[in-house]
Amino acid sequence: MKAYYDRRAPEYDEWYRGAGRFSERERPGWAQEVETLGVALAALPPARTLDVACGTGFLTRNLPGEVVGLDQSEAMLEEARRQAPNATFVQGDALSLPFEDGAFERIFAAHFYGHLEGDDRKRFLAEARRLAPELVVVDSALREDVAAEEQQERVLNDGSRWEVYKRYFEPDALAAELGSGETVLAGRWFVAVRS
Repeated sequence: MKAYYDRRAPEYDEWYRGAGRFSERERPGWAQEVETLGVALAALPPARTLDVACGTGFLTRNLPGEVVGLDQSEAMLEEARRQAPNATFVQGDALSLPFEDGAFERIFAAHFYGHLEGDDRKRFLAEARRLAPELVVVDSALREDVAAEEQQERVLNDGSRWEVYKRYFEPDALAAELGSGETVLAGRWFVAVRS
């Protein structure tokens, strides 16, 4: 997956912004919900936060407090440094986090958890709990036009094709998987749960 995200880094935010190949998609209320998500994240209490699989920093920039972003892709981190200049960034493995126990107050993961299969989900949750007492997960909302779990073919601007595992969530089901939690956002496009 590292190669996929390295190649996708320069175009990744076209998805959030509804630009490029995503400009023709019918996504009613999308722009407003992206804005609402940013506001909901900024309203969290400030905390020493690790943003796992931070990608381009599109959501990292909304996180309050001292923030460290981690991603396996240096290309993604280059984008993130531009978008969230007040954060610190580290290249590393999200399933074997290179930090001491209790190093953070909050672990944040956006559009990462939904790509993890069985054992990797367990590894990530164990790592998150090892590092911080709080976990905030943002991912894609389960809707009538998607399956809860699917293999997707993703085509990048360069024409390359990639297979990606993807899950969609209802807030209560996501909270249950995380071991409990409160809903931060329950939208048509996104869910956010604080556990």
